[in-house]
Amino acid sequence: MAYPQAPWKLQGYALQTLQPLDIDRVRPLIPSELEIISVWPGKTVGGVYLSYYGSGSVLEYSELIVIAALVAHSGKFGGWVSHIYVDNPDSIAGGRDIWGLPKEMAEFNWEKGNRVTVRQGNRLLCALSYNQQGFGWRQWLGGSSFSTLGADLLLFPAELESRLGLVSSKLEVPSESPFANLALGQPWLTVHADQMRLKVDAPEVVGQRAAKFSYPQVGD
Repeated sequence: MAYPQAPWKLQGYALQTLQPLDIDRVRPLIPSELEIISVWPGKTVGGVYLSYYGSGSVLEYSELIVIAALVAHSGKFGGWVSHIYVDNPDSIAGGRDIWGLPKEMAEFNWEKGNRVTVRQGNRLLCALSYNQQGFGWRQWLGGSSFSTLGADLLLFPAELESRLGLVSSKLEVPSESPFANLALGQPWLTVHADQMRLKVDAPEVVGQRAAKFSYPQVGD
């Protein structure tokens, strides 16, 4: 399949939730070489990221990213993506080949600007209801994520410029969802980003794994 080389430059809008997660629950999802950062005893921080990348993007698609933990390696910090879904096969191919991300196909329904549902066939992965953003401020943000590709441990940076605003939200993750056992719970904080410009850079190799990591499911 044809996909653009990194960096990927994307434009659209997104929602990011933040939730405390039990370290014991997420540990099986994360390579042992990565240290899970504890934000308070027994807890790390994660959440879901839902986005739509439209006109002006190198690829147009919707995306669901599940962030299972904040992690560190050799003094570098970032998020760990345990599950990721898109609705464009070229995005799947590029995500796997360039960044080693376990992208899968899913269907996205953005409903009247206040609810988004993500499904794989008849199975609901999650739904997020949120209120309309009343105000926002223009902001630049940077961050990084870890992934693996073969025996390589990768780190890749992303830069975002957007109008950000806080919204209230309700997250539904049914028991049949592949990431239900993360027990995400209700968001402590939800940020809405519109007029968004996102750049995701190529990864760098920051370490080696003793064995290939296969993204196991929680409870395996």
